[in-house]
Amino acid sequence: QVQLVESGGGLVQPGASLRLSCAASGSIFSIYAMGWYRQAPGKQRELVAAITSGGSTKYADSVKGRFTISRDNAKNTVYLQMNSLKPEDTAVYYCNTGFYSGSYYPSDYWGQGTQVTVSS
Repeated sequence: QVQLVESGGGLVQPGASLRLSCAASGSIFSIYAMGWYRQAPGKQRELVAAITSGGSTKYADSVKGRFTISRDNAKNTVYLQMNSLKPEDTAVYYCNTGFYSGSYYPSDYWGQGTQVTVSS
C-alpha cells in the first residue's frame, strides 16, 4: 500500500510562485508514474501534470509554461513548481501514483490534498 502526503500549499497573490511536494511511502516509488491533480469548488478533479518513471512529463494546456513537475526517487518525492500563479489556479491539489501508457492512468492512492489559493 502506498501513502502520499502533500505539502506546500498556501495563500499567494497573482503572479507569485509555490512549490508543492508529495512524499510517498514504499520502496517501489521509482517504478510508478506520478500525477498532480487539482479540484476547484464545484468542478471535477483534473489532471494538471504527470511524470513517468523515466522522467517524461505531460501538462494540461492551462498550466504549460508555468508549472513544472519533477521527481526525486532517492527521496520518494514528487514536486510541482508553480510559477505565475493565477486566481483560476485556486484549488485543492492532490498527488497520485499511477501508470503512464500514452495517457496517465491514476491508481486509487491519493494524498489528503493541499489548498492553493491565489488572490489579491
